[in-house]
Amino acid sequence: MNCPPILLLLLLGTVSALHLRKDAPKLEMPETVTDPSQNLECSGEPEGELALAEKEIPSEGAASEAAECKECPEKEEPLDLESAPVDKDLQCPREEETVRVLGTPGCKTCGFRLVLAQQTFVNAQAVCQRCYGGSLVSIHNFHTNSQILCTVSRLNVCQVWIGGFLRCLNFQWTDGTCWNYAYWAPGQPRCGCGNCVAMNTRGGGWRRTPCVQPLPFICSR
Repeated sequence: MNCPPILLLLLLGTVSALHLRKDAPKLEMPETVTDPSQNLECSGEPEGELALAEKEIPSEGAASEAAECKECPEKEEPLDLESAPVDKDLQCPREEETVRVLGTPGCKTCGFRLVLAQQTFVNAQAVCQRCYGGSLVSIHNFHTNSQILCTVSRLNVCQVWIGGFLRCLNFQWTDGTCWNYAYWAPGQPRCGCGNCVAMNTRGGGWRRTPCVQPLPFICSR
């Protein structure tokens, strides 16, 4: 049976298409890259009980995390820790008002203490020095930030003090260690208000916050 030229061309085209489809490489979907802050692995449980209710708080979300600068209600004066006044009636927290956070595995002297009683930044630093022989915590890597976040994320407050503060246009740690790491929330620190640094209890990002704001805090020990 003789095939017309047009029909022969159609048959050859179909065979070629099937051959190409068979030998064509499979396309693989790219791997999804997730934010590491959303996949934190908590190592162990903190020692002690949280005095504040372990209440699930909705995430601050994109609206509050957006990098939109808003005018601060009033400009805060530069912080001088050496001359800043501390409350005369400041007392050490009771044991039940604190939670011990385990430090690096294998280091018995490493660790932190979450103090649930809310204090201003200056008073919090004074408590860390007088009561625990340390300072507000300095954070130098993602692992430490994650460890602390695993504990403070249980609190029903939005922020806790860490040891960062702004002085002479540079951020410093209260314990004098080098400022070699930062985990700023979106829009921070450029759009922040205040000269002291607090950690968000949802996500672990850092924010500039007015130093007079009473907050729970983390001491090194």
